Amino acid sequence: MTEASQSADQTRRQVLYWRLLSRLFSSDEQPALETASLGIVGDLELPLALLDPGVSVDNLVQRHPELAAEFQDLMAEKEHEEGDEVRRAALVSKLLLNVFSTGQGNVTAAQLESWKQDAAWFEKGMGCSPGELRHSQGGGELAKVLAGLEGDLVKRMRLREVLADPALAKQLTPSMSLIEQLLRDKSNLSGVALANAKALIRKYVDEVAQVLRTQVEKTSAGVIDRSVPPKRVFRNLDIERTIWKNLTNWSPEDQRLYVDRLFYKQTAHRTTPARLIVVVDQSGSMVDSMVNCTILASIFAGLPKVDVHLIAYDTRAIDLTPWVHDPFEVLLRTKLGGGNNGPVAMAMARPKISDPRNTVMVWISDFYEFGASQPLYDGIESVYRSGVKFIPVGSVNSSGVQSVDPWFRKKFKDLGTPVISGRIHKLVFELKNFLT
Repeated sequence: MTEASQSADQTRRQVLYWRLLSRLFSSDEQPALETASLGIVGDLELPLALLDPGVSVDNLVQRHPELAAEFQDLMAEKEHEEGDEVRRAALVSKLLLNVFSTGQGNVTAAQLESWKQDAAWFEKGMGCSPGELRHSQGGGELAKVLAGLEGDLVKRMRLREVLADPALAKQLTPSMSLIEQLLRDKSNLSGVALANAKALIRKYVDEVAQVLRTQVEKTSAGVIDRSVPPKRVFRNLDIERTIWKNLTNWSPEDQRLYVDRLFYKQTAHRTTPARLIVVVDQSGSMVDSMVNCTILASIFAGLPKVDVHLIAYDTRAIDLTPWVHDPFEVLLRTKLGGGNNGPVAMAMARPKISDPRNTVMVWISDFYEFGASQPLYDGIESVYRSGVKFIPVGSVNSSGVQSVDPWFRKKFKDLGTPVISGRIHKLVFELKNFLT
């Protein structure tokens, strides 16, 4: 490629990206940039719909299936072919514009679903599977931005009207942002709208529960209990050990190994009877944690010999233990929002501690207590000193991004029980270590 052609390509890329920026930060068209961009896209023999923000990426690919492969890994960290920089700039601009320019005003269920499809194409362009950046562990700042955009779209929906229409309600895909809005507004719903809201919450709970249940099953099987003799059945036969132990019985004349003793594998697992007390801050900043922790508590409640108790609090505390096996019912009984009063929750949790050294207390909060910091910490320190394994968690969400009161963070670190990252798999790992 000549120096002149490289310079021309750089100019065309700049035009496309200047148009993108003008569209992202201003709703007014820039005629010169629009005209120049149309010419560039035409020269590349790309569809002009690529420049229309009203056309979703999904619709574009349906009309032009050959573009699907080009969008895949478009922005992934890998080597791209030289000479395609302008074409890639045009395709990248389409993804960025459709995902990050969400406009203003009311949003319909169809528009929200269209944005989710475009976000899925954006994730494919980043080299991820659909939903991976928005909902998986480790998405980081980009995951937080995408979740914020989705949450804003949900807030701009006339959700009550959508829920009241079964056809529109079917277009909704459960997400954390949507569940948050449903939980906040559930007291204002009735009839068909309430039934549709419950169905969406149930669907989301079941989907998340399946993922978390898999994680728990992988990490909480327990350790082999060698004090229990192995069952002498064929499926437990340790063939390799049996052969090794009977090698002295090998007969060269007969070319046979005579076995006079069989050896079996030990399969019994040791489980420790344990009490798990989960205390969840249900104030407005902890919605994500509330949803995930109620589901996680229900899963651990289903494990053998684990006695699970669940308490939620804001300015008051509520004991949700009777419904701990059903996270759907727990969520319907929560009232999201309000302030924080940790000492009230501690007063409800402490009587549940009967055997401190066989108890773990998980406290999920941002620990912004607004005047009750010292009383809450004193209660926590007392519980910790008694022998209870105390696990403070900043939040339990997909991205792990959560603000925690610096005063509490330092206090917990000095106590020897630092706040763990809010990613769900880390909490599962901590609990696994206690229960096995």
